[in-house]
Amino acid sequence: MAQHLTLPPYDWPVMQPGWVWLCGAGSGDPGLLTLHALNALRQADVVIYDALVQEAILDWAPQAEHIYAGKRGGKPSAKQRDISLHLVDLARAGKRVLRLKGGDPFVFGRGGEEAQTLVQHGVMVRIIPGISAGIGGLAYAGIPVTHRDVNQSVTFVTGHDQSGNTPGSLDWESISKGSQVIVIYMGMKHIAQIAAHLMKAGRNPSEPVAVVTTATTPEQQVLETTLGAIVDDIARAGLEPPAIICVGQSVLMRQVLDWQGMAAGEAPRNLDPLGRGLPAESA
Repeated sequence: MAQHLTLPPYDWPVMQPGWVWLCGAGSGDPGLLTLHALNALRQADVVIYDALVQEAILDWAPQAEHIYAGKRGGKPSAKQRDISLHLVDLARAGKRVLRLKGGDPFVFGRGGEEAQTLVQHGVMVRIIPGISAGIGGLAYAGIPVTHRDVNQSVTFVTGHDQSGNTPGSLDWESISKGSQVIVIYMGMKHIAQIAAHLMKAGRNPSEPVAVVTTATTPEQQVLETTLGAIVDDIARAGLEPPAIICVGQSVLMRQVLDWQGMAAGEAPRNLDPLGRGLPAESA
């Protein structure tokens, strides 16, 4: 069982009573936890976890109280302010508190807000990064967010703001023109508007797009489409959040780097999807 795993010898940090550790649980697969995250799970008195945290991960904290604090769009959920203040209350009660968040707590995860509230109330904080879905989720789909034959830039954006609408502060024209690859978090609800913004700003409707849902888990699904067809194709496939969306030529690399498909016995579809000639091994 997971709870019998032991950490290798190392000077692991000790979680003190009254501290809150804000920890990224990775993008879904429990194996993507860091060793610091496992160390935190083994020490915590209380684990407050998000909707995107796989419950199997909680098996590593059998001694702790488990409190669900998930926030999912369109569904009843706790207010962010209430979650933050609950962390303060638990810490002031002398608990060793682990705040476990999907992906990385500081990448579209509200971790910065929670940490700020804790510091404002005099609570000691430790930050443990995690593998963000925009990197780990795409890697599990066989899509590198950077490839030297494709892009020298990548932009990560959120598909909605605090009000739940498409972020009005984003300069879609600049993003469209300035980034070769765009990775969109939480963009399913407003994908029609986002795609329209990008095409209006000059992105080609035939540009490759991938939608990865429930990334890195056994339920993962990957849709390969184009910017112009993405709305209809998502509806046709019946895809639901959580999802990560990647726009750009790097999506084509899935044709050769779909490692999960290869593990299932599928052959690569195209060894040179970019049509630029295979890179020299010595380069």
